[in-house]
Amino acid sequence: MRIRPVGAHALLLDCTAPADAPEAVADIPEAELVEAWRAELWRRRDLGDLIAVEIVPGARTVLLDGLPDPSTTARQLSRWASAVDAATARANQAATAATRVDQAATANQTQPASHSAEDQAEAEADTKAMAQARARARHEGEEDDAADVVVPVIFDGPDLPVVAEHWGVDVAAVRHRLTSTRFRVAFCGFAPGFPYLTGLPAELALPRLATPRPRVPAGSVALAGPYAGIYPGASPGGWQLVGRTDLVLFDVTADPPARLGPGSTVRMVVA
Repeated sequence: MRIRPVGAHALLLDCTAPADAPEAVADIPEAELVEAWRAELWRRRDLGDLIAVEIVPGARTVLLDGLPDPSTTARQLSRWASAVDAATARANQAATAATRVDQAATANQTQPASHSAEDQAEAEADTKAMAQARARARHEGEEDDAADVVVPVIFDGPDLPVVAEHWGVDVAAVRHRLTSTRFRVAFCGFAPGFPYLTGLPAELALPRLATPRPRVPAGSVALAGPYAGIYPGASPGGWQLVGRTDLVLFDVTADPPARLGPGSTVRMVVA
């Protein structure tokens, strides 16, 4: 993490890992490091340890604005950096381990039956351990699940077949992937209330349209790059459209106006 001064009262945290970063830190996806810093800075501000008018996460950066003394804040950030990096690295390693458990479970299910009682017992023990690990992960996430914003989606977007082809699956598998992913709002941008949702594996990143549509309807659920997003209002756009929702994402009379702010967790369900 690098700290850059911006004007007289702001700092920019660059969460791009430097070339000499330790392996555990270098392996952390930038979006996860940004979210870790966003959460820690909001926590510190709530505790009174940090004075900042705005804390704005981006794709690779976090902007702190309205700082009474940026040099003092920069020293605070440097002191907090090792703890944030270590906690994020542990979370990243846990997520990687959980993925390996699921992959191993899938591979175990597709292997031919063992030919000896010893092999069979070992396979059953492995399967039981995997099931227990998944159950622990579900149990640990139950509290957070209660805070998820549920987005009912009609999956009838014109680009669904293109997404399926790019991922090498059928349309039903695309729908299953999106409804089984727990998304998190990394940051908002492009239009008021437009959430950039992380959660999809990096290998499923999608290209934007070569020619953007002049008008994308409000509520359109779309994919581009490593992100999912939902258009809060009608606007031009070049993302791949996979569905639509009636959920209102931006209302100037609400407090806050944006339904999905940075840090919000989101689950899509079939409407």
